[in-house]
Amino acid sequence: MAPASPAVAEPLRIVALGDSLSAGYQLPVAAAFPVQLEAALTERGHEVEVVNAGVSGDTTSGGLARLDWSVGEDADAVIVELGANDALRGLPVASARSNLEAIVSRLRERGLPVLVAGMRAPRNLGPDYVEAFDAMFGEIAETHDALLYPYFLEGIPMSAETVLPDGIHPTAKGVAIIVEGILPRVEELIAQARAAKG
Repeated sequence: MAPASPAVAEPLRIVALGDSLSAGYQLPVAAAFPVQLEAALTERGHEVEVVNAGVSGDTTSGGLARLDWSVGEDADAVIVELGANDALRGLPVASARSNLEAIVSRLRERGLPVLVAGMRAPRNLGPDYVEAFDAMFGEIAETHDALLYPYFLEGIPMSAETVLPDGIHPTAKGVAIIVEGILPRVEELIAQARAAKG
């Protein structure tokens, strides 16, 4: 009898459910957040596949509407990066919160570990809007026992090297800064997903 071949662990499938910030707006495919994140994780010895489920212009409402087909049955964990377009359009915080709550709640009900990537509202929307918007990500993560990365664009300087001319979207170098910052949290997400798979 031939000896049994050793079992090869299936790569973990992490879905990045987001908008243009994670989708890689105006960037080559290889420079987008999911590709750079997968490369960084692979370099650190993780067997993972990071799926780009980012749609430019998407709001929390759009993310909720496409949740079931964007995050398939083969997903092992999810990074939720939504909300920036709600704030840019000045949409009610209560609506964005309700949508995000539904997204995270439904993913957790499926047994999926979730990392919530926070966003900050433009300061010109007034202190009440800003305070409520900025706080909702952490509150939702805490309520649903999800991981939190407080601000997806943390550490990106406003320079031509790191931000596109629109003053909003990161360049490839900007994305690299995001990946470096969020990596420890994603490794926690991977540990949760591995534990869930047994």
